Amino acid sequence: MGNGANNKAAMGDDYSLTRVPMSARQSLWSITIVRVGALATISQFILGASLGYGMTFWQAFWATMFGSVILQVISFLLGYAGAREGLSTSLLSRWTGFGKHGSSIIGAVIAISCIGWFGVQNSVFANGIVEATGGKLSLPVAATITGLGVTVLVIFGFKLLSITATITVPLFLLAVGYGIFKVLKDHSIIDLMSASPAGEPMSMGAAATMVAGGFIIGAVITPDFSRFAKNGKDVFWMATIGVLIGELGINMIAVLMALAAKTNDVVSIMVTTSGWFGAFVVILSTVKINNLNLYSSSLGFTNIFDSVFNIKLNRGMVTLVIGVIGTVLSIMGILDHFVGFLTFLGVLVPPIAGIIVVDYFILKTHRKELDESRKEGKLPEKISNMHPVTFIAWIAGFASGYLITIGIPSINSLVMSGLVYYVGAVLVKKYKKQLERNVA
Repeated sequence: MGNGANNKAAMGDDYSLTRVPMSARQSLWSITIVRVGALATISQFILGASLGYGMTFWQAFWATMFGSVILQVISFLLGYAGAREGLSTSLLSRWTGFGKHGSSIIGAVIAISCIGWFGVQNSVFANGIVEATGGKLSLPVAATITGLGVTVLVIFGFKLLSITATITVPLFLLAVGYGIFKVLKDHSIIDLMSASPAGEPMSMGAAATMVAGGFIIGAVITPDFSRFAKNGKDVFWMATIGVLIGELGINMIAVLMALAAKTNDVVSIMVTTSGWFGAFVVILSTVKINNLNLYSSSLGFTNIFDSVFNIKLNRGMVTLVIGVIGTVLSIMGILDHFVGFLTFLGVLVPPIAGIIVVDYFILKTHRKELDESRKEGKLPEKISNMHPVTFIAWIAGFASGYLITIGIPSINSLVMSGLVYYVGAVLVKKYKKQLERNVA
């Protein structure tokens, strides 16, 4: 990117339809703080509190560890591919089994999921503002301010996301620390670690499902952020630190609080014990996660328009439009009925990871084209259409995640899709070779 005008254009577009050049890669701190920000949230607190309400401390610890290891493996493999190629999830999928039209379906699933969660989280953000101002601001006014405020931040791309996370993550952890102190000061942590849960017992399988399922979409969209990493080692540390602080750290603190208060409603406890500081926690939490929701949604939409209509939209302008849509939806309250649909989409996403990992690391279908074009800093010129095997594997993964009740649904769907894709691709390759021999 030679001149200032190009740099300015790239700032808003943020390499949404090109490889991220090495000159634009970010430090380990920059990518890690964004990752921690995605995990250190109120929703993670609610998850941890649910575990602490139905399990002992050590049961919750092992359930969190098991779920976290699964997320770590998926995040690292996809994140490594994203960093190596400098591509987002939806763009990478064009050359890892999904082809031109399949990648646009992935873009749509990710975009709709993320814009939906943007609206849901914006409602939480606005409620936090209303509480913090003692009701002086109405919910529609607060939702407009918060939604458009986050939209403006995201227009400027990954660099500003990192700066925002650098400010908000430490403040969030500080506010959380204050809430913890207020709740736990009258309890012995040693006693809590051996205390019985107050709620209905929860099985290890159900708990691990909650942990892995709670961030599976976040794991699948890891390349959206890891494409700014300088190397695979940075991706590993980004994923590991994110899991240690965001999953293990936040979860276990919430477990202790649930055991101390004998309730799973930890958010209410924090807001009532910490007052405006508690509301501040909610606000900081939603700023971080909504940055990422809107960012991934904008990348998904630019890929759809490029692959389906051959129109190259500027990611900054796309962000503005979907930010306004998400804000309007949250003001209208439509998103209260949208969570069921988003949960359904959550079962559609894990098979994507299974197929991409198998294609990129095992089958290496388009690795030669990717390697050659990467040397020139371009995308491969040839984009094939989605193979029928990909579609069958995706359906098989979705069905197993939806219908099989044993184990962890999101992992069942991921493993099944990868397995079916691998076997199907190998059989198709053998069949084609046999046809060629017969013709010869």
